[in-house]
Amino acid sequence: MSQADSIHTLSLKGIHDGVHTGKFSVMEATDAYLDRIERFNPELNAYITVTRDAAKTQAVDIDNRIRKGELTGAMAGVPYALKDLFCSEGVLTTCASNMLANFISPYDAHVAEKLKAAGGVLLGKNNMDEFAMGSSNETSAFGSVCNPWDVSKVPGGSSGGGAATIAARLAPMTLGTDTGGSIRQPASFCNITGIKPTYGRISRYGMIAFASSLDQCGPMAASAEDCALTLNIIAGLDGRDSTCMDLPVPDYTATLNGSLEGLRIGLPKEFFAEGLDAQVADVIDRAIKQFQAKGAIIKEVTLPNSHLAVPVYYVVAPAECSSNLSRFDGVRFGHRCENPKDLMDLYERSRWEGFGDEVKRRIMIGTYALSAGYYDAYYLKAQQVRRLIKQDFEAAFKDVDVIMGPSCPTTAFGIGEKKDDPISMYLEDLYTIPVSLAGLPGMTFPIGFAADGLPVGMQLVGNYFEEARMLNIAHQYQQWTDWHTQVPARFA
Repeated sequence: MSQADSIHTLSLKGIHDGVHTGKFSVMEATDAYLDRIERFNPELNAYITVTRDAAKTQAVDIDNRIRKGELTGAMAGVPYALKDLFCSEGVLTTCASNMLANFISPYDAHVAEKLKAAGGVLLGKNNMDEFAMGSSNETSAFGSVCNPWDVSKVPGGSSGGGAATIAARLAPMTLGTDTGGSIRQPASFCNITGIKPTYGRISRYGMIAFASSLDQCGPMAASAEDCALTLNIIAGLDGRDSTCMDLPVPDYTATLNGSLEGLRIGLPKEFFAEGLDAQVADVIDRAIKQFQAKGAIIKEVTLPNSHLAVPVYYVVAPAECSSNLSRFDGVRFGHRCENPKDLMDLYERSRWEGFGDEVKRRIMIGTYALSAGYYDAYYLKAQQVRRLIKQDFEAAFKDVDVIMGPSCPTTAFGIGEKKDDPISMYLEDLYTIPVSLAGLPGMTFPIGFAADGLPVGMQLVGNYFEEARMLNIAHQYQQWTDWHTQVPARFA
């Protein structure tokens, strides 16, 4: 096997070290991934746009800058991808929607700007559920994404294109977004590591909004260490986002090797009740026993209002989406219908033609919830229950350091299996939504395979801004096990 043939097996640090010690060039690393994308993307549909020419131009420039000693950081020379809702200057940014099918962004999102400045090479934009609305990556206007572990299964959503990209090693790292579980759920379905930081830890500037009080960017990669290296680059204050917190950014890699002796792990009894598939529960139980064997203390906790999280989310998120998506009206930007009869016809047909069914459904629900006479009954009440859910977590964290449990109630389901049953699809986010409503950091890391041969991920929830502790826990688990290194045989 040549060096180029094995580049995709390397971690972020491995690629960085290979480039900086002269084992291979940035161009060779970039070509290795572009060749894999060309070979495998047609069957996975994980990328909407591949920036082949721009990536090669970037690679030449970064090779030169590394040789001159101008770039030395952890991301210098490392290829990466972005979910297709992060604006990228000069690159198509579609949100997987016909509404933005021809939109070329004139500027970079904050996180895209940071990765570019750090010397990363953008390979392309990952497929996703349209406007990040979905739990299976089947609502994309550019077609469904397939799960590399079984192409008849969904990869999860809405960051399913990113999860499939990492699982098949079509990039070493990608950025996704998580509104109600859109990083953690696909990470579980695809056997990768993904983290949703605390709301406000990373700037949302240039990230096309779905639900502004919930959306948060986060890295998806093979390992916790790769996620930590990425967070070091993208976390921190950005004055262009008023919700971004002005707090120091720790070195997330500095504490990865800390001992777990005495760590207090809380298991919410509500997450292990009816609804959790028995084969998923078995895998989670085995992993928890491993933590216990390493000196962690296991305690039961309760989140009594967590059963209300899904209905609360499906009032709050659609309400915010109906507001955010009102800008796509066929006038300023986005799809515009042909030959409108009048202004009302322009609005109606442009939005009808531009948006897919799930987006329309959520806009209608949200507009109804915000309408006169219903605001107090639905939106205001949902926000009050959201506060109760947050208080449940605050009470639990008085007794434990972190919370563990399933990311999803099942393993990956079949493509088309739940597409006509929105409620069943919404329940796939049963365990991830409460964390998002509370604004807490959550992550998923691989812990094995269920009896059906499909991956299972563990959800880890930390207290506010305790991403470093979470990454330490996941990294330690990944030192004892090799689940995170396993790749579907077809893509090895």
